[in-house]
Amino acid sequence: MRPLGDSPLVRNDKTLVLAHDHGLEHGPKQFSGVEERLDPREVFEMATHDAVTALAVGKGLAETYYPSYEDDVNLLAKLNGGSDLWMGDPYSPQNWSVDYAAELGADAIGYTIYPGVNRETDMFEDFRPVQENARDHDLPIAMWSYPRGQAIKEHRSPSTIAYAARIGLELGADFTKVKYPRDKEAMAHAVRSAADNRVLLSGGSKTSDRDFLELVEDCMDVGVSGLAVGRNVWQRDDPYDILDKLEGVIFEDATADDVL
Repeated sequence: MRPLGDSPLVRNDKTLVLAHDHGLEHGPKQFSGVEERLDPREVFEMATHDAVTALAVGKGLAETYYPSYEDDVNLLAKLNGGSDLWMGDPYSPQNWSVDYAAELGADAIGYTIYPGVNRETDMFEDFRPVQENARDHDLPIAMWSYPRGQAIKEHRSPSTIAYAARIGLELGADFTKVKYPRDKEAMAHAVRSAADNRVLLSGGSKTSDRDFLELVEDCMDVGVSGLAVGRNVWQRDDPYDILDKLEGVIFEDATADDVL
């Protein structure tokens, strides 16, 4: 993969993406208990924290809110996504273009792939022009690589997560976001499988500070390049406190015990 030392997504060779595509993917239920964060400005403000190297949002949020934050936030334009209301085989349709994202000032492109679903071939074909057009604009590409489908019995098995990480490399992404395979050595295998591709840990559902920070520490120990996290930050009562702690673990080689 291309060297990314000068990319705004990378600091000290590490990355922390704050993800806020949940309004489309999961709907308002994700904001239960933190109703004020239904206003995207709340999360855009969090993305100005020094720990955050990019904010991942879809087209509507980028159009409406990013112009007020373009001097303080790096935009990762999430180009595809679907709603929880769809009950068919998972598929993530593209809803804006690389050209338009570049016009809005994007610093990187994000795209979801569901390996293993019935429409896997369609999604791979959809990704090809996105990847090539992003190269034309010199924009790094982050792939959400989430295996799904009837043939996959265990979405987080070591072999499945390693395969997901490898697919990002094979299809030409620069970063590949994967789920945690529930084992530190399995995550190390996924990192090795990705070779020079940068693996990002998916933050997942909200957990306790200690559990979350120890998970991030374990992943950083085995060569993960950083984190793409949403709910484990903005669902908290004090999201800035957890960002302070993540900054230590991801960028400063601190342990979970150190920051706690």
